[in-house]
This record gives sequence, C-alpha cells and structure tokens, in this order.
Amino acid sequence: MRRNKSPKINIGILYGGRSGEHDVSLCSAASVFSALDRNKYNVTAIGIAWDGRWYVQEKPEIVRDKDFGRKMALKKSGMWLVNHFEQKNKLCLFDIKNKNKKVVVDVVFPVLHGTFGEDGTLQGLLELAMVPYVGADVAGSAVGMDKDIAKRLLKEAGIPVVPSITVNKQIWRENAKIIMKEALAKLGLPLFVKPVCTGSSVGVKKVKKKESLAEAMDFAFQFDTRVMIEKAIDCREIECAVLGNEKPAGSVLGEIIPNHEFYSYEAKYIDPNGAALKIPAEINKALAEEIRKIAVEGYMTLGCSSMARVDFFLDKKTNKFYLNEINTLPGFTSVSMYPKLWEATGLKYSDLLDRLITFALDRHKKKLEIKTEGV
Repeated sequence: MRRNKSPKINIGILYGGRSGEHDVSLCSAASVFSALDRNKYNVTAIGIAWDGRWYVQEKPEIVRDKDFGRKMALKKSGMWLVNHFEQKNKLCLFDIKNKNKKVVVDVVFPVLHGTFGEDGTLQGLLELAMVPYVGADVAGSAVGMDKDIAKRLLKEAGIPVVPSITVNKQIWRENAKIIMKEALAKLGLPLFVKPVCTGSSVGVKKVKKKESLAEAMDFAFQFDTRVMIEKAIDCREIECAVLGNEKPAGSVLGEIIPNHEFYSYEAKYIDPNGAALKIPAEINKALAEEIRKIAVEGYMTLGCSSMARVDFFLDKKTNKFYLNEINTLPGFTSVSMYPKLWEATGLKYSDLLDRLITFALDRHKKKLEIKTEGV
C-alpha cells in the first residue's frame, strides 16, 4: 500500500528591505532560493523594495552582478496587500490590482539584513500575524542588533567585551569637544567608530589620529542616531556559528583574514580579494573550546534562537578574546561564513536550511501554547 506523502510546506523568502544591506540580502536570497529542496517545499520569493513595498516575484530570477556575484532580482509588479486574517497562522498576500492572485505562506524565511529586517521590527510584525519565521524572535533580534545594549548584557553576564562609549546625536552636537577628549583619555588610539544599529560594517571607520575622530563621528551619524566609540584591538577575527532554540550548539571556529586594514563593507562584499576565510581557525584546542562555549553563552544571554553568528576578537599579543557582536541574520550565500562553518562541522547547506525551518515551526508551536487570556 502506497503511503501518502507529507504535504509540502509553503516557504516565503523575504529579501531586499530598507537598509544599507539591501544588496547583500539579494545575494543571500539567491542562495537560499536555489538550495531549498523542492520535494519538501513550495518556495515563493517576496522582495521588499527600498520604499518598503512588498512584491511577490511571479517568476523569480537570479541574475549576475559585477560586485555581488549572483543575486535575486527584485521586480516591482502588482500591488500586494499583506494579510494574516484569511488563514490562521499563515501569511497571505493579495495583488489588489488582480484579485484572483493570492499567495499563502506557512513559514517566512527572512534574509533581510540590517535595519527593518534584523532589528526586531519585522519579527514583531510576524509575531502579531502569528506566522512562523526563521531566525531570532523580537527580543533576540532587537538586542543583537543594538551593539550598546548587547555589550551591557554580555558584560553583566561576565563575558569579555571591548571597552567603548556610546554617544547620541544630540549630545554629540552639544558637547563634541568634551566627548572626544574623554574618549581619547579613556580608550586611547587607535579607535573604531561605529553606528550602534547597523551591520556589515556600514558606517564604520578606523581612527588613527585624534584629528580624524570628529569626521568619523559625523560619518557614522549618517546611519544611526547613536554611535559607539570603541578601543581598537590588534587582533585576529574569529567567528562561531550557533544553531538551535533551547539547546543551541556551536560550530567549529573560522578566522577572517582581511586584506584591507579591517573587515570593511568593501572587503566583505565588493573586493573579491578583500579577505580570506580560514576554516577551521588555527587556534589552541582548549582555547577554541572555550570560545565555542562562550559563543553559546552569549547567544543565550541575548535571548537568541534559531541561529546567529558570534564574532570574536582574539588579541594577537595576549591571546585574550572578546565577544565583539552577535549577528542574528548573518549572510547566507553559499560562501558566507555562517553556512561554511556548519558545512565544516558536518552539516551541509540544504540540511542547515531544513533545520532552521524545523526550529521556526517548533518555536511557533510552543508560543501558541502560551496562555494569552486572563485567568
């Protein structure tokens, strides 16, 4: 007797978005779209344009790009309404220009890096819609994106972080000279200046001379209302991929060896020779195990779930390590560090996607069991 096959899960890949990492997202979408098993999933590509409008891609197309390689095209066709009332726990999209067109999504797989995709805003929308989604939830996403809050929580948990100070735009305008004097006295030179809530090194500058600090601050404030001034460590850049919900695990470690002065946006995405990836990283076994352990602890401290890439600085002189940041929606191209680390640990790309979808459905099921009405 022939067994009935399980129905396919409808996956909606959400990509693009209103952030400086829009193009990076298109690259991640191309890889995820290509790798999802069509025997298990019906896959819909849903692009979010720079203006925030959503567009279902009726005929998804992967194109070549001179800077980014393969990326998912984003065609602005139709006028799509996002709705979750039509079917419970599913996302429905209607083309109001053609009311016969409807798309139903069981699980959202966001590859929206940066602002309005990785910072808890999208996750809040999906929570309200009661739709399962891949990646950290609202709290984990928001805290992971905010370098200042993340550092405070990590420090409270006893996890080493690089010394820094955070400044908001209004205080900077009123007290720039005082702030620069205090930063230089506390942190010394060289420094890194970073927008608090961006990823992919957008808005980041390295400052070697005190005369360059004001310019770096003004540049960073173009991308956020708060800026972090951080002590520059002469370090190796070590990364660990973490996967799971209640019982997460860490991958083998990898090392990024930038050919630029630091791992800038250009080194990450524009310059094909911007950096080399070494997996596994050449680190003493005991130290590597300690870093993996702290990666998982940091992940749990910030309330992460599903996945995150945890980045460390390893001081070249002292061999002391610092947790730099936790990226809750890391790059997801086939050559990105997160999937490559899991591949080196024994989990191939397509199986990694399966795990992430399973984690999304499991977390959603448990959240539906929570009582939301009064006693």
